[in-house]
Amino acid sequence: MTAYYEILFGLSVLLTLIYVAIWHKHFDVHISLIFAIIPIANLGYAMLAHSRNLEAALTATKVTYIGGCFLTLFITQSILSLCHIELKRWMNALLTIVCIISFSFVLTIGSSQIFYKTVRFEINKGMGMLEKTYGFAHTITYAIITVYVILSTAAMVYSLVKKKDVSTNTIVLLMFPMSFSFLSYFAGKALPAGIDAMPFSYVFAQIMYLIIVHRLCLYEITDLGVDSLVKKGDTGFMSFDFDDKYLGSNERAQKVFPFLKDIKVDTYPGKREEVRNTIFKWLDEFKKDESKDHFYYEVNDKIYLVTIRYLYDGKHRRGYQFFVTDDTDSRKYMKLLANYNDQLSDEVAQKTENIVVMHSKLILGMATMVESRDNSTGGHIRRTSDVVKVLIDEIRKDEANADGRKNIRFLFGKEGLTDEFCKNMIQAAPMHDLGKIAVDDAVLRKPGKFTPEEYAEMKKHAAEGARIVDQILDGTENEAFHKVAVNVAHYHHERWDGSGYPEGLKGEEIPIEARIMAIADVYDALVSKRVYKDKFSFDDADRIMMESMGKHFDKRLERYYLSAKPRLEEYYRSMGD
Repeated sequence: MTAYYEILFGLSVLLTLIYVAIWHKHFDVHISLIFAIIPIANLGYAMLAHSRNLEAALTATKVTYIGGCFLTLFITQSILSLCHIELKRWMNALLTIVCIISFSFVLTIGSSQIFYKTVRFEINKGMGMLEKTYGFAHTITYAIITVYVILSTAAMVYSLVKKKDVSTNTIVLLMFPMSFSFLSYFAGKALPAGIDAMPFSYVFAQIMYLIIVHRLCLYEITDLGVDSLVKKGDTGFMSFDFDDKYLGSNERAQKVFPFLKDIKVDTYPGKREEVRNTIFKWLDEFKKDESKDHFYYEVNDKIYLVTIRYLYDGKHRRGYQFFVTDDTDSRKYMKLLANYNDQLSDEVAQKTENIVVMHSKLILGMATMVESRDNSTGGHIRRTSDVVKVLIDEIRKDEANADGRKNIRFLFGKEGLTDEFCKNMIQAAPMHDLGKIAVDDAVLRKPGKFTPEEYAEMKKHAAEGARIVDQILDGTENEAFHKVAVNVAHYHHERWDGSGYPEGLKGEEIPIEARIMAIADVYDALVSKRVYKDKFSFDDADRIMMESMGKHFDKRLERYYLSAKPRLEEYYRSMGD
């Protein structure tokens, strides 16, 4: 008979270890408490079976009631949380206090008659057992458990009928452990002496909750690696599993696609015409060819870019995720360029030059607009662009000697430093921080040091800048400039030793244009005054730059930095404060 309790205790420990192994930060804390307490309660049952005197049996019984008094509370709280029903703090506190009072009655066992009126110990077939009669406090405990069951049942029924943002499958799974545990209090009376149904119901509850948490990550949209974007609200998200069932969406996506508000989580929405003609149409194309992963959706004078990616749970693909961003300005600009090309085909030479000028001014205007939001980097775009010009000029001068030409071939390949590259590099420099347009003002304009979370938000500007630049230049005839501009925006924060961001590129994996931009970017940051720091002296800035060669910067660019240094110092002196 003792083996029954030993096996159940072992199973409860094993299931708790499995839960720990798959734990995610978005798992409800009450579920974690359930998995923590069940092995303790089942240990109490095993201790009772092995007890050999009344004192040991009473201690073991008190341990079992840790589960009896608190598990129902935690199950109720987890059900309310999973049903998106939030209690007031004082309500949660009251429920907890009631359970503590109930357990305080349990602690009187053996010293008072309020919980057990009488208690007698015996050993039956090698297993310790207690014969007892119940006091009034035990009846109160049953009443408390009954109230919790009623509260949980009401929450589940209400969510099943009224709430569309709660999975029906989850509610059904939640019903099993609650009802099974409740029935076990009464069914145990009908079982043979020495067999208690409660420890088995606890293990059953653990199994059900493991099934529930396995699917939790599918419904927690904000915990799929995009928390900050969801809070900022600039990007819409919606998710579907591999059976095309709707898993959820955020507010931004629901504003673009209002019909999402009427779709119930965990249902198949393919019968709805508006879904078939948009979301599922794009999804079908993506399934046929994964390179077709972005689409445009026009509504109310807005143009949205819809991008499809796989939805991951750790390393496992679990479905599809849609990203929705407002791309109106970029697309209208592209249409404007296309209209110019169509309307003025007879005057290509003249008008192309006008477009190039407009293009450059628009880029510079966008860059200036972004910089105006950042109260710490005034003039940074203009200064870094000038520094890039100086560095490019010094590289050009080095072509005059054999050693310099050799170094340039190492840096730029067989073609060396071409006029086209120089022109593209100088033109692309002002675009390197365009991604800051997607950074929240609270972070971008913060006058002090960033928190780790704020720094992570700021770091997103590199990849976002590459995306914006790529969209702005999409369709341009100058593919070489397109590539240089995207690389400058994307990789100017990469480091030679691989410690940079966003990709952690190392050495020659970093495009040469981004390596040049990095020197200009860092040098300006050092010798310029910011709201959070004074400018460094030229000597201190030079020391930091030289220490960074071969670590942050390409060591082979050191010679050009050194030859440019006198001109750079003269330039910054002329700028004043």
